[in-house]
Amino acid sequence: MIPAQRHKFNQQFSVEKYKIFMQKLEDGYLEIPFRVAETPIFVPNALKEKLILASNEIVDLIKQPNFKALTQKSIPEGWNVPNENDHPHFLTFDFGICKNEASELTPMLIEMQGFPSLYGFQNHLSNTYREVYEIDHSVNHFLNGFNEESYIQLLKDVIIGKHQAYEVALMDVDAPNQKTAIDFFVTQKMLGIKILALKDIKKVGKHLFYEEGGKQIQLKRIYNRLIFDEVANDTTIFDSSFDPREELDIEWVTHPNWFYRISKFTMPFLKSEFVPETRFLKEVQSIPTDLENYVLKPLFSFAGMGVIIDVTESDIKSIPDPENWILQKKVNYEPAVQAPDGGVKAEIRMMYLWPDGGEPQLCINLARLSRGKMIGVRYNADFDWVGGTVGFMEE
Repeated sequence: MIPAQRHKFNQQFSVEKYKIFMQKLEDGYLEIPFRVAETPIFVPNALKEKLILASNEIVDLIKQPNFKALTQKSIPEGWNVPNENDHPHFLTFDFGICKNEASELTPMLIEMQGFPSLYGFQNHLSNTYREVYEIDHSVNHFLNGFNEESYIQLLKDVIIGKHQAYEVALMDVDAPNQKTAIDFFVTQKMLGIKILALKDIKKVGKHLFYEEGGKQIQLKRIYNRLIFDEVANDTTIFDSSFDPREELDIEWVTHPNWFYRISKFTMPFLKSEFVPETRFLKEVQSIPTDLENYVLKPLFSFAGMGVIIDVTESDIKSIPDPENWILQKKVNYEPAVQAPDGGVKAEIRMMYLWPDGGEPQLCINLARLSRGKMIGVRYNADFDWVGGTVGFMEE
């Protein structure tokens, strides 16, 4: 998108250099099970400013005093976790890169989460791109004036807080074997915190402990990467550990309720040139005649699961729980990233950190390239010049 940067990158790209890049990316960690794109995205200043404006508009909604009341119904029955804090610690907003009526590149909101993303890996990924492909410093993967030192310090403030690193653990069902485990290990190296599977944590009274060197060590804070949707059909998984829905003496980073509050559920409340028309299905009085321009999404799913792209009237009429679905205008991605054999579609995730008692701060980004029908990595496994990447923003 920055022509000079794109030309320079494509001119010196080779398959051999990409192999070196992947070796350096995995060195000291593990083989990455998802596809990493051959190239970063070079984001011009005009598009960067629109991405920032669009993101800040969403933040303004989330900071409204009535936001919790507005989103109370987003939390599924039986999954409301006690002791919710005042705000999430993470905000991530996914924007498809499109063209507006003036033929300018513009972001359109696709997804949003009050849940952690690859906050560790994205910095490591960016540094590796810069090293292998000799990317100059007129572009930056950080935003808002952050550099590596200030970013890692903020990440420590958010995740560790006032505690010691050994009192904090990154937790998932089977953390070391998750698809995004490289982010867990990069984060551990950056912050010194533990990585624990759910079964590694035991409850005594209201306290949580893990064992190390034959000693029981109390956890004070959990960096939560567990998505309840993944375990909702089998809650016996909690029997050998602890149930997050119980009253516990633990701090959550971020509290599980925010996963639901800041999600597809929030999108119908947003009115912006950067947000496609979105309605709760239960509020759709008449089915649009141009359904080819809409997409049907379940509220409670992740990684694109359950989304119906080619919507029919019978699809809508067969939904048994319309209160749990949204009908959204399709977003037409512009193939704006030039690969050697043509244009590739792009999505950019703007990533905020929100420390306790502080303000949300936009600091880093994630990007994805796609040639498939959907943007997610799983839908592009058979293509090249697609997958996870980062946006290098014009300074």
